[in-house]
Amino acid sequence: MSYRTIRILTLLFLFSARGAAQDLATFEKHTTLKKLPNGLTVVIYERPEAPVFSFFTHVDAGSVQDPLDKTGLAHMFEHMAFKGTDKIGTTNYAAEKVALQKVEDAYAAYLRERDKRLDRDEAKLKQLEKAWKDAIAEADKYVRPNEFGQIVEAEGGEGLNAFTNHDETAYHYSFPANRLELWAYLESERFLHPVMRQFYDERNVVIEERRMRTDSNPIGRLLEQFQTAAFQASEYHRPTVGWMSDLNSFSATDADRFFHEYYIPSNIVIGLAGDLKVAEAMPIIEKYFGRIPSHDKPDERNTVEPPQKSERRVVLQEMSQPLYVEGYHRPDYLSKDDAVYDAIADLMSNGRTSRLYRALVRDKKIASDSAGFTGLPGSKYPHLFAFYAFPIPGHTPQEMEQAIRAELERLKKEDVSDEELKMIKTRARASLVRGLADNAGLAQQLAIYQTRYDDWRELFRSVDRIEKVSKADIRRVANQTFAPENRTVGIIETASQAAASKGGEQ
Repeated sequence: MSYRTIRILTLLFLFSARGAAQDLATFEKHTTLKKLPNGLTVVIYERPEAPVFSFFTHVDAGSVQDPLDKTGLAHMFEHMAFKGTDKIGTTNYAAEKVALQKVEDAYAAYLRERDKRLDRDEAKLKQLEKAWKDAIAEADKYVRPNEFGQIVEAEGGEGLNAFTNHDETAYHYSFPANRLELWAYLESERFLHPVMRQFYDERNVVIEERRMRTDSNPIGRLLEQFQTAAFQASEYHRPTVGWMSDLNSFSATDADRFFHEYYIPSNIVIGLAGDLKVAEAMPIIEKYFGRIPSHDKPDERNTVEPPQKSERRVVLQEMSQPLYVEGYHRPDYLSKDDAVYDAIADLMSNGRTSRLYRALVRDKKIASDSAGFTGLPGSKYPHLFAFYAFPIPGHTPQEMEQAIRAELERLKKEDVSDEELKMIKTRARASLVRGLADNAGLAQQLAIYQTRYDDWRELFRSVDRIEKVSKADIRRVANQTFAPENRTVGIIETASQAAASKGGEQ
């Protein structure tokens, strides 16, 4: 039996024997929360069982914060955060800084000519493009590629990674416990002195990422169009990777401006878990992260999606596997019914005993997979509860639509069984336990819950809220949410080769 399995079984025993409230009390004894004078928040959980620790730096800014004409900028800066600092990744930063400014000046001149709507001089444009690329080549002479990652790996770091979504950006890896000060230096430096080196090469990487995951991927194309159909006012209609025209236009100067607006202490929470002693760790964290200049958190107001009054549909003809998706608008994660939505997601989709799997995959044998989930494309703002199904050969998206609707009508008209409600609540406790079983998962949970609720303890209270969900709650929320006029549908229909060719000629 693995160490992780033993930990999970032990935690499950604690939950079953003493309950979540008492386990929260146990966690409180080992957890320390501190807000530094500059506004950055740190949550540390002491777990001295192995000489390692994990961290999760949560920045409360994602693609929702992208400027309207610069979509993809939050994701782009995530890439740049691995390019080093004024001390890491360069052979001569004083010279490199001058060279990088020349790149920006040359790019700005190139853009001014490129984006003229009238009287663009093509010969001049080629000259300006060459000057820009020559400036990039000159700046690249000072670069030590991938030095930040090489330092982390050489010092025993594992799992160096990051992600950006609509709601947030996060950075994480694990380190030996005796490298805490090195971690604090490295992690604070890249948010204190980031350098936008090799920006346009990295932008090309992101452009290729968009081509591969969206433009050349039928499912990616469907989800992007489905999302933009469902959200016509909310910033959730923007793709995290960005629109192609924006990717071909924004600059390193734009990324630097985004960084200075959103990567500020009051917008950052760091969760740490592992073999750390708070009395020793906190002074180190204060020493390094306390250097980051402070200013007020950015204005969080955003456009509110108006109520949807009629069904919307997106249908793609593709040479690919068919797919059916439908989504319904719901409130954000702070809704009093958030736990009810989680319960419905579990009931409809968690495992082989879930309603959708049993109905479409096991019993009717019309789908290879079917599920429902909340949080599309994020959860910080009002979002979607979505359902999907992949038809097996010989069956159509229209059959998936009818089968899913039948299950939703059943949910709206009939109470769930006692056994189903019991399993929903049991699985909620088990899910919490799994998230606490390793340092990386715990650090992530602590940082996210502290950011979203201003109290990491809500991680435990979320289980309490699901415990209070009733059969009547599930029927009430199902009826108010899964209404025809609140629905957006996305379909991939498998096209014939002739139809696909005809479509490509349009």
